Amino acid sequence: MTANRSTHIRLTSHPGAGAPIRFPVRWGAADPRARGPVVGTVAQPGDRNTIGTHGGSYSLYRALAVSSGALNPIQRPDLRNTAPVVPIGPHPQWADGKKIVSLDPFGHLAAEVFADLIAEGVDIRPTIAITRARLTMAELHEAIRLRRLAIDGEIVRENGDVTVTKAAVDPVWHLPGIAERFGVAEDALRRTLFEQTAGMYPELVTRPDLDLFLPPIGGITLYVFGDVAALSDPRRSLACRVHDECNGSDVFGSDICTCRPYLVHGIEECVKEAQKGGAGLIVYNRKEGRALGEVTKFLVYNARKRQEGGDQAATYFERTECVAGVQDARFQELMPDVLHWLGITRIDRFVSMSDMKHDSIVRSGIAIGERVPIPEDLIPPDARVEIEAKKAAGYFTPIAPTAEDLARTVGRPLEKF
Repeated sequence: MTANRSTHIRLTSHPGAGAPIRFPVRWGAADPRARGPVVGTVAQPGDRNTIGTHGGSYSLYRALAVSSGALNPIQRPDLRNTAPVVPIGPHPQWADGKKIVSLDPFGHLAAEVFADLIAEGVDIRPTIAITRARLTMAELHEAIRLRRLAIDGEIVRENGDVTVTKAAVDPVWHLPGIAERFGVAEDALRRTLFEQTAGMYPELVTRPDLDLFLPPIGGITLYVFGDVAALSDPRRSLACRVHDECNGSDVFGSDICTCRPYLVHGIEECVKEAQKGGAGLIVYNRKEGRALGEVTKFLVYNARKRQEGGDQAATYFERTECVAGVQDARFQELMPDVLHWLGITRIDRFVSMSDMKHDSIVRSGIAIGERVPIPEDLIPPDARVEIEAKKAAGYFTPIAPTAEDLARTVGRPLEKF
């Protein structure tokens, strides 16, 4: 492998290193060729037009594979037969540079659109992949047994499995658009990203000519139930849950929160909508522990349970802020981008109690009809503290709590509400 690696270290942030970019990016262009490819990772001087590398947080594992000799550092992926299993887009939102700023709307078409450049050796990689699968979940089998779900042979199979189309989306940040979305100056955003990652990406501050950033963070997985074309068809109904990752509950069934029960409830609602001729959509974001991380989340769990009086709704958010310095770092401003990528203009049934998610979607121009809370009988006993704290904090509930209820829940006098 060492024969493929130069002994000279080239710092792309050196003055003069920014040679004219061979593939300039015109964000918001309707034609992907006019917009330009996303070129990173293993790129020749002048080809690379992004900061960072493909693969998000997994890019470091790629570096370890190269370091150990398991991977050729100039290896290009063989993209034959990797095309999406169903077409998505183009949609009008793709040509609006303000609607989508955190992903590449042409990311699933890269191998097709830029096949000639890839054949020349330009390092262009898909940032979105679309495939099919089946879900096997005990809760869905139970829903069939209880006749909440019906077997139709197409969406719900005879063995109880559920057919889905799923897409994986890696983040691609258009820095000018990200700055505008958050209402900050681009220079300030770049400097903060640089400083808060301990200078990991010097190009953020030395290469203002590079507008794209491939951040080392987790991406998004989409699960579509029913016809994918129905997502963007306003004549057909859509049920949707936007779910932020909670590994402890989603995978292992921890009962301290409502995450898995609400996720499963969302899947059930999506299946029903698809069976009625509409579509269902689960948006699964990698934002563990409100994007504060799992270590922080577990520290907060300990702090909540060990405090005087034990775990309680009154200090639910306060204990998080004491440990992390902020109650929530998810900042849903970027979340609607993937909905715009799918061409969605209306969500008929939004399976969420979060005002933060609801308001961000509506502000982005997508209408929401009915809001669907988690049924009371699906809330684990140990998660009552969480759900009561969220209601007291203003999360959506069909029956608004009275001032007396709020005072009793959070232990504050009525005049505070």
